[in-house]
Amino acid sequence: MASSGPEANQTIVTFNSTAFNHTERKSYFINDCCFGDDLARWMIAELTKQGVRTIGDADQEDFGWYLTFEIGHSKYFFLTSYRADDISVGATWIGFTERVCSPLGRMFGRQNHNISPEAPQAIHRILSSSPKIRGIQWHRTEDSY
Repeated sequence: MASSGPEANQTIVTFNSTAFNHTERKSYFINDCCFGDDLARWMIAELTKQGVRTIGDADQEDFGWYLTFEIGHSKYFFLTSYRADDISVGATWIGFTERVCSPLGRMFGRQNHNISPEAPQAIHRILSSSPKIRGIQWHRTEDSY
């Protein structure tokens, strides 16, 4: 059953979709499993359609891809990663909403503090309105997902 949207402190989302590349490794991937470039670019376009300011292009980390967006006066990352599991339910994607902070702030876990509920809600509006996405579930950082 898909969630009705993120509750307080739920900043991690899992969902199923085969609309995004999860099989063809690209030459520019940092690691062979760094799928999600097309998902991140799609999210940027959808956030922009919602009137949410996005900053720059999608970029890659060793786990997958991320994008930067702004809600109010705060900047956030939406990080995406593909989890290879039971493809019969559709490819599983994991998304993390984090605040942009300094490297020192990251060391102390500040990226997970003071996240406006509007940030994950903006992500949820996009995911829940797309026929490409199924099985949306929101989680807290301390949950297993």
